[in-house]
Amino acid sequence: MSKLKITVFEHNTLRIGDVLSKDKVFEEKHLALLEAFYGTNGLPYYSLIHKGVKFNQYVGVLQLGNLTIEVLPKVDNNEEDEKTWRKLLIEMIWRVGTFTTHAPTSSNLSLKTNAILDVYIAMYLQELKRLVHQGLIKKYRTQEGNTLALKGSLVFSKHIQQNLVHQERFYTRHSVYDEQHLLHQVLYKALKLLKRINVNIALDSEINQLLFSFPEMEDIKVSESTFDKISINRKTASYETALGIAKLLLLNYHPDIRGGSSDVLALLFDMNALWERFVFVTLRKHLKNSHEVREQVKKDFWLSHTETNRSVKMFADIVITEKREESRVFVIDTKWKNLNGKPYPSVEDLRQMYVYHHFYKANKVALVYPSLESKEHKGKYLNSQNDDMCYLIHLGVKDDIANFEKQVVNVVKEWFTVSNSEIHIN
Repeated sequence: MSKLKITVFEHNTLRIGDVLSKDKVFEEKHLALLEAFYGTNGLPYYSLIHKGVKFNQYVGVLQLGNLTIEVLPKVDNNEEDEKTWRKLLIEMIWRVGTFTTHAPTSSNLSLKTNAILDVYIAMYLQELKRLVHQGLIKKYRTQEGNTLALKGSLVFSKHIQQNLVHQERFYTRHSVYDEQHLLHQVLYKALKLLKRINVNIALDSEINQLLFSFPEMEDIKVSESTFDKISINRKTASYETALGIAKLLLLNYHPDIRGGSSDVLALLFDMNALWERFVFVTLRKHLKNSHEVREQVKKDFWLSHTETNRSVKMFADIVITEKREESRVFVIDTKWKNLNGKPYPSVEDLRQMYVYHHFYKANKVALVYPSLESKEHKGKYLNSQNDDMCYLIHLGVKDDIANFEKQVVNVVKEWFTVSNSEIHIN
């Protein structure tokens, strides 16, 4: 099968016969790959429809054999700019993830395609090259085997078994100080994976060069528990970025045990969760001196008197508290969706914010949406003794991540300070 790269936006559909470019068409064999990965239990990334698929709110990259699908975010129903959104998505993922130790921004990587997967691969290679250049750390490990000199402790039973006629050898258990340890085994396994999944010819030589210069490691099975065994400390802090990317790649890779023709790599992120995390990380970073910013703040909501006093809890996305004596409280709930021109949100969202207002004793509450331009709307809860308001804040998406962060902070700061009677956002 020839290589095919497709770029779509979230909630878009792909059907057999859709023209992707002047010489590329979405065919039955491409749909068959997506159907096989979907399986009988389904996936959250997309849904199967008649002769095609409909993508959900997950964004990122999905590689199935020689088919690569990039799914980009979408704010409005208008045609979106692929290049701008690809760059912004990569930067947002980087801002909220663990990739902050040594890695430069993706804009510093010279990639012609600038595809999402290519950026991850290039960043990983860049990190490994830096680690090799500075010198890989060594650790002590225990090794058993035959040696020509007696060192460590003699394993007597195995020595008698293996060296009865080789009196010049000793079977010992001894300590070795070298690079052969779990941290490097994981990084090496991820490097070998890149050799298998990379489709960018420009990156091939770098992968081969690193495979030559990186010490060959024992092949290990990797799972979530593997990464739990690795602790990042002062000595290994420089490995954090590389380890984070290796974890992302290895845990989201699904090999085709039948022959490798349909290996799957799914680097897809729930845009609702990514949007919430991005707003939270941005506000926490820029308001840390004046406000306490917390996420997923839990409150008891309902208590059962029959089910052994079981309680039902609620979770507010973001709770912001001023750092002063008479501190005000602000509750934000993020929504990655557009209102399709409506001046009001769903009844369910308004009820949710009304409850937050009272249970969190909030001075203000707001629903926060992405938009092509910044704007606001507010409404009053009727029959409320305190004239409670719910604000709808639309944050204008910027093509530069630094400007977007500044926009988020400035709009929220203005919301803090204005009275309920009037609010204005530029």
